[in-house]
Amino acid sequence: MARRLLSSIPLLFLVSALTFVLVSLVPGDPARTIVGQHATVEQYQDVRRQLGLDEALPVQYGQWLARVFHGDLGASLFSGEAVTDVLGARLPVSLSLIIAGTLVSGVLGVALGLVSARRGGFLVKLVDGLSLVGLAVPAFWFALVLIAIGSVQLRWFPVTGYVAFADGPAQWARSLVLPVLSLSLSAVAIIAKQTRDAVLDTFGRDFIRVMEANGFSRRSVLYRHALRNAALPVVTVLGVVLVSLLAASVFVETVFAMPGLGSLTQQATVQHDIPVIQGAVLYITVLVVIVNLLVDLAYGRLDPRVRAS
Repeated sequence: MARRLLSSIPLLFLVSALTFVLVSLVPGDPARTIVGQHATVEQYQDVRRQLGLDEALPVQYGQWLARVFHGDLGASLFSGEAVTDVLGARLPVSLSLIIAGTLVSGVLGVALGLVSARRGGFLVKLVDGLSLVGLAVPAFWFALVLIAIGSVQLRWFPVTGYVAFADGPAQWARSLVLPVLSLSLSAVAIIAKQTRDAVLDTFGRDFIRVMEANGFSRRSVLYRHALRNAALPVVTVLGVVLVSLLAASVFVETVFAMPGLGSLTQQATVQHDIPVIQGAVLYITVLVVIVNLLVDLAYGRLDPRVRAS
């Protein structure tokens, strides 16, 4: 674990530096946005100096990095609010959406993959069809379809918005149903297909044939032996799915007007709010590092050979 965490430090530096450079290339000027189009040149230059935008790009990055080492991510160029406070208010929304989406995708995907591996026939074709549809349909389009059916026609769920868990667990769950379903469509299909293929591949190995020849039931072989051996590629896919949900949440949060990190990053990019963008990217990178670490730990738990390597 220590080795993995230490190897992630260069990644954090690289991602933050690359983000800083890419944001500087995006058209737009936060100082001009703040002062307006009718401000004088002197007013415009004063705002640039106050924001530190008149410094060279490496100097700006160095100043930001120095603040980060002191636990200060700076303040929003527009609201003046501390970036840590802004991100702290948005983080629970994104975590609720992403964790719930991963759980739903994992449970439904693994269950559908196991059933199709055991039964075969029509279910195999169904999983392949769902995989194709899940990869082809954009999450934001599926979100609009869910809103039209679940909110407008049936009126079972709210159209937009987010309710905090502390304000009511039932309302919190209702506000997450449609966003989670829109995120989970492609993930369920991918996990189901990976689970089915991994289980069928495991069933083709010699030790499974030996167990079946010695009278072990197919159900016992599947759940007690084959599933654990097939779990490694499934865990890998789950990690990839969780990271991909971070990207998809940008569109889903925008469609459902959810105040999460995704919508915040999109808004900050439009406004050229560099401190907020840098802070959001840093948070997301840390989440990716944590996910990769959890996947590695799951590998060691499922396969002792990984721990010994």
